[in-house]
Amino acid sequence: MNRLFGSRNAAPKATLNDAMNSIDDRVSSLDVKISKLNSELTTYQQKLSKMRDGAAKNTVKARALKLLRQRKQLESQKDQLMSQSWNISQAQMTTENLKNTMITVDALKTSNKELKKTYGKINIDKLESLQDEMLDLIDQSNELQDALGRSYDVPDDISESELDAELEALGDEMELEDELGADALPSYLTDTGVDDKLPTFIDEDKEEEKKETVAAQ
Repeated sequence: MNRLFGSRNAAPKATLNDAMNSIDDRVSSLDVKISKLNSELTTYQQKLSKMRDGAAKNTVKARALKLLRQRKQLESQKDQLMSQSWNISQAQMTTENLKNTMITVDALKTSNKELKKTYGKINIDKLESLQDEMLDLIDQSNELQDALGRSYDVPDDISESELDAELEALGDEMELEDELGADALPSYLTDTGVDDKLPTFIDEDKEEEKKETVAAQ
């Protein structure tokens, strides 16, 4: 059967790297040949500079021309190979860019799937309800703080005239204390309008006895 239809070639296909390596090997081989021809041409050039015109000189010149044609052919082949190498290099760069692009696209697809799974598990209504409950708790906390910090027996409104009068009274008391000295007692602790004698107290029992004696008489 293989003889009739032929056998399938199982050899792996060449890659861009294989082609590039093959071209590099050929270019290196051509460089060696061109270098050898240049060396021979230099030798012929030295000979021709020392020879006189004649048949021998023409023979050497003909050989030099032949080597020069070979060198030009090799250089032309080298230029073609270098162009191929450049094209392959561009193809490799394009391939690498495409691979990187595909990797990026695959990564984005995977990331989008994960994001959809993650956000799909979140209930927006429940989240808003939690936020409302949190705001209510904050309001309740603020009310408690206001209640605990409330002051008692403090007038809500004090007029400017009351404030001025209070400040003036405080100023007068400070001036009075300065005049009397630091050891002086305030006016409300002293009683200058009453004698220093001790007060006399009435004995209720004796009064009753007097009343009874007068009545008996």
